[in-house]
Amino acid sequence: MATRTATIASPVGLHARPAAVFTRAVEDTGLPVRISKAGSVPQDATSILGVMSLGVEHGDEVTLHADGPEADSVLEDLASLLSRDLTA
Repeated sequence: MATRTATIASPVGLHARPAAVFTRAVEDTGLPVRISKAGSVPQDATSILGVMSLGVEHGDEVTLHADGPEADSVLEDLASLLSRDLTA
């Protein structure tokens, strides 16, 4: 299983628009990706409700988990996405 950590750059964390942008990007990968925050149960990263239920705020660190071909490069791209402001 590949993992990557990312620090959330969006000022509103992973709520509303940033969560929607992220979950769409995950869906586009075609890989089963999970996301977790310290002390939380990993959530399906294609589920906007699952992602929002983590309560991720600006500056929080999350861990992405995936299995499958090219999981390392997919997670690198997703971590890079989360390190940008997705509210614009």
